[in-house]
Amino acid sequence: MKITALTGISSTVIGELKMGKPRTIELQSANNVVAVASLEPGPDTHLFLTSVDLEDISPGDMGIIVKVLSVNITMKRMIDIIHPVYYEERERLSARVQVRYCGNSMVKSVSAGSLCHPTEVDVVMAAHYRAV
Repeated sequence: MKITALTGISSTVIGELKMGKPRTIELQSANNVVAVASLEPGPDTHLFLTSVDLEDISPGDMGIIVKVLSVNITMKRMIDIIHPVYYEERERLSARVQVRYCGNSMVKSVSAGSLCHPTEVDVVMAAHYRAV
């Protein structure tokens, strides 16, 4: 199954999702925001979540498959003013995605995306683990 990957997700968050309850994750990493920006929530929309960093993801890495329940993209504007000399305006794009755990999975192959395109992985559902 080829699906979009979210990388660098905390092991704690992945463990919490494995308990079965839907959870909302706030994403601020540019590659993860791009990955969910074009998703339409629905019964056939899935993501692969892993704690492995984007640069390090490779075949054999473990993660989980989740179903996407909702997606919300927001722009936050922050202004810092120190009168009369300093004025700085910043914008931060972030995404909130609500997901529900489907199952454990392992990466079979990686299709690296560019800055504006998400990374896709071909995954297989893990039926069991083996000792290495």
